[in-house]
Amino acid sequence: MCGIAGFYQNKYDLLSPAFGGKSKNNKWYDTLIRMKECLRHRGPDDENVRLYHHAGLAHTRLSIRDLQGGSQPMTASYQGITATIVYNGEIYNTAELREKLSAYPLRWNTTGDTEVILNGFLVMGERFFEELNGIFALAIYVEQSGTLLLARDPLGVKPLFYQIYNDTLVFGSEPKALFAYGIPPAADKNCWNEVFSVGPARTPGCGGFANMKEVLPGEAVTFSPCTPPPFFQYRNHLFWQLEARPHTDSYEQTVEKVNWLVEDSIERQMVSDIPICSFLSGGLDSSLVAAVCQSKLKEKGRTLNTFSFDFKDNSKNFQANAFQSSLDRPFAEEMASFIGSNHTFLECDNRTQADYLYKAVDARDFPCMADVESSMLYFCELVSQTNQVALTGECADEIFGGYPWFHREDLWQKNAFPWSWDMDARKALLTDDFADALRMDDYSRNAYLDTIRSTPRLAEDTPQEARRREIAWLNIRWFMMTLLNRMDRASMYSGLEARVPFADHRILDYVYSIPWEFKCRDGQTKSLLVEAGKAFLPDSVLYRKKSPYPKTYDPGYESLLADRLREMAYRTNSPLTGILDKKKLEHFLSTPSDYGKPWYGQLMAGPQMLAYFLQVGYWVETYSLSV
Repeated sequence: MCGIAGFYQNKYDLLSPAFGGKSKNNKWYDTLIRMKECLRHRGPDDENVRLYHHAGLAHTRLSIRDLQGGSQPMTASYQGITATIVYNGEIYNTAELREKLSAYPLRWNTTGDTEVILNGFLVMGERFFEELNGIFALAIYVEQSGTLLLARDPLGVKPLFYQIYNDTLVFGSEPKALFAYGIPPAADKNCWNEVFSVGPARTPGCGGFANMKEVLPGEAVTFSPCTPPPFFQYRNHLFWQLEARPHTDSYEQTVEKVNWLVEDSIERQMVSDIPICSFLSGGLDSSLVAAVCQSKLKEKGRTLNTFSFDFKDNSKNFQANAFQSSLDRPFAEEMASFIGSNHTFLECDNRTQADYLYKAVDARDFPCMADVESSMLYFCELVSQTNQVALTGECADEIFGGYPWFHREDLWQKNAFPWSWDMDARKALLTDDFADALRMDDYSRNAYLDTIRSTPRLAEDTPQEARRREIAWLNIRWFMMTLLNRMDRASMYSGLEARVPFADHRILDYVYSIPWEFKCRDGQTKSLLVEAGKAFLPDSVLYRKKSPYPKTYDPGYESLLADRLREMAYRTNSPLTGILDKKKLEHFLSTPSDYGKPWYGQLMAGPQMLAYFLQVGYWVETYSLSV
């Protein structure tokens, strides 16, 4: 994985003597270096910049494949056209694509996927992106036409932000790269609504900050020269879109196809020139990924490293609830023994988890999933000390229907985001003036309805099946993207490449059209994934009730958060002035916390709301934002 950044404009010549020409004293080189430096955590192994008359490209590299070659920015030519790419991601069908391109008189200098993308683009243009199986965010500059193209993988696993600022397009893997260019961070009304009305999710295409955008999953955006200011124009199109299709396969055929897709995706994503590892919680999803990986490695006489995460003394404080009925550790121990992996248990204590709340904002550039993200950030930091590639079980619940709101009619008939339908909970600590000014209910409802209207559907869907599709689409566009963003920033902040085999667009494309009676056969949640796991998992794990990412149940953690939030709220010139109502805070802290009632799905309840406000205050202060 890598970090990419750059800028593009046609107002003046960046290599003119006025700026320092082609020498390293050119001010635009300094700008590229600043942008590159702030993304070094994403790629600590190599880094480079390149400046053109109307564009600049920067890259930091985490070397996973073709360790000796593959340096970027990378340039190639074909039939008189020269293009340069900066790219972040992994393409898992590289060998097949290279074989396909062997029919053309192309020059090959590396064995990696970067050159395959670049040469494929030179031959086929943007249509080549439809051929890619993998995760990617990229920018390609074509010298002859003076155009710049941005593109992102179909499910949006890899991030790519951009903003037009002073007649210049500025882009980067993370917002901090745009700030390093010189764009001042700013928050407007929409931004605050993203934080409080729909956060920690973000509206698709919204970059979080004022005027900032994010390339949509499966989108290509091309910028080209034109005469009037801002001297360039742009067009965008989706090279991949999810579609609903009639499902004609029998249940047996469906099971066979899903089994093949899942195993094929996991095996493809094991490709690496350095050892891989896997996260292992003891749940169905991560256990299946780990078991398939270990079975493939065992054939080569190798053993998989697996890691599970928990919190110090959690077994003493655990409280079962509707969302989390059991601890992970016993199941993780059983799975590690069952597959014969080299397993490591990682623990996080209260203070570390609270301290990393701020570091998580640094990683995301935005308030995020509170301690659900801060703890993952800490665990990824520990894993990165021994491994640089990890496979995870993310996205299975969104695609195969694992969450409670797929099954509980009271939730999926809410006609609102089923993981955060109670807007009163979101206003519980806000000042009335601030909440009223945002019109939070309207913002959330409009975001929900916009998504519902775009749901891929079939005319013959029954009302119930149509609603199932809407729930699935809401999860794919919102909840899944939140978890993918969390995984990317938490892992890449320590130079760890996290791969997500279930986030294969082939799996989503097939499973989305499968009727619910197949997805929940005989009342079995994620029955198709259970079928896929029968050859790899013990029954105790195979049929285990879903348990989400763990969180601490130590009351000392909530006390620590309360003390820190009070200190921040009552501080002179508090960053939460005008946002947080102190009387509401004191009332909230004096009443028992409800660990079962979600503020955001299964992962964020009362204590996490305190942590979220701490992140908001830190964010306001760090990015010098005004309310």
